Amino acid sequence: MKATQKPPALAPVTPADLLRMAALYLRRHGWHQGTYYNSTTDSLTPPACAAGAIGIACAGHRVEHFAQLDPDALADYLAALGAFVDYLDAFYPLFLVDEDGFVIDEHTSPYSWNDDPARTAGQVITALDAAADEWDRLHIQGGEN
Repeated sequence: MKATQKPPALAPVTPADLLRMAALYLRRHGWHQGTYYNSTTDSLTPPACAAGAIGIACAGHRVEHFAQLDPDALADYLAALGAFVDYLDAFYPLFLVDEDGFVIDEHTSPYSWNDDPARTAGQVITALDAAADEWDRLHIQGGEN
């Protein structure tokens, strides 16, 4: 490339990319329940819950309050978290029913799903990767990666 040419544009980061980065983060640094990050460590890369790992994938660092993200990173976080919720709704549905038997919430919370005492790190990592694959299947032309 000549010095006067523009460098090629970078491909945009998709929710699937961020979900895979979150899964990789959990593989490398550990999984956590109850809060976004394990607060018993001073590490810059503490064990994280699924939502905390997605936040790190979006921001590149630990984020205590996602409202602190810049608008682009926040939009990426919400899109990736939304793709994860869509996957959980399809494959791990949880319906909250009121005392009269009416469904009051039909979306699976990624927070309560992550924090289920029976949940394992392997299940969370697998779900993040599968949610990424599902996003790609639904959004990439011709189903090609």
